[in-house]
Amino acid sequence: MNKAGMTIDIMTLFPDMIRMVMETSIIGHAQGNGLVQINAVNIRDYATSRTRRTDDYPYGGGQGLVMLAEPLYRCHAALCEKAGYRPHTVLMSAQGQPYNQKKARQLLARGHIILVCGHYEGIDERFIEECVDEEISLGDFVMTGGEIPAMAIADSICRMVPGVLSEEAGFTEESHWAGLLEYPQYTRPEVWHGRAVPEILLSGHHGRIQKWRRMQMLMRTLKRRPGLLRGADITPEDTLTILRELEDEEKRTDSAD
Repeated sequence: MNKAGMTIDIMTLFPDMIRMVMETSIIGHAQGNGLVQINAVNIRDYATSRTRRTDDYPYGGGQGLVMLAEPLYRCHAALCEKAGYRPHTVLMSAQGQPYNQKKARQLLARGHIILVCGHYEGIDERFIEECVDEEISLGDFVMTGGEIPAMAIADSICRMVPGVLSEEAGFTEESHWAGLLEYPQYTRPEVWHGRAVPEILLSGHHGRIQKWRRMQMLMRTLKRRPGLLRGADITPEDTLTILRELEDEEKRTDSAD
């Protein structure tokens, strides 16, 4: 395990882009406090040509350029040598497995990972075969490069490192942590544009508030992302809560008619 709670090396053609985002706000403070370490490593520094070229035309023809295997390999090898071991390596790829909170926790548990940012039409498949452990996608869409997905993944992992957020509840009660969407949040004033904060939240009764929030999480997930319930941590009491709420909703609909 590294001195920092999490170390992430990001292999990229645009290190300044990574630093600009990762050195600000909560993650920036976490780096300053030594809780996490995010290194933006320039792939061009490992190019073998005088012009520091990192791409070339694809064999077989086609549009665009493909990133060369050798600069990627040399960059990856240097990071492994510096670490003294081979960190788990992830390629940002539209062809990868969809990213989720469970995967974020798995990557956090590794303590040190390498994220590889592709560009252009892709990267030489031989580098993937030799150095990449898994490919991850943020969704079924294509971006111009892997930097934004890499930063999103780095942020989602590092915020779970102890001490990064003021309280662990800052992430354990949020959407997707236990497979459910988060409950609605409110702050001052009590009435805004004619809309009042639910009375239960003003009651000071923490037990009832917790039950209300749990019910909101269950119902929001059921209505907005029902597929998530299959993999969620659902108790028998949760099932009864859903059934009762659906029953009450049906009664309200019937009375309105």
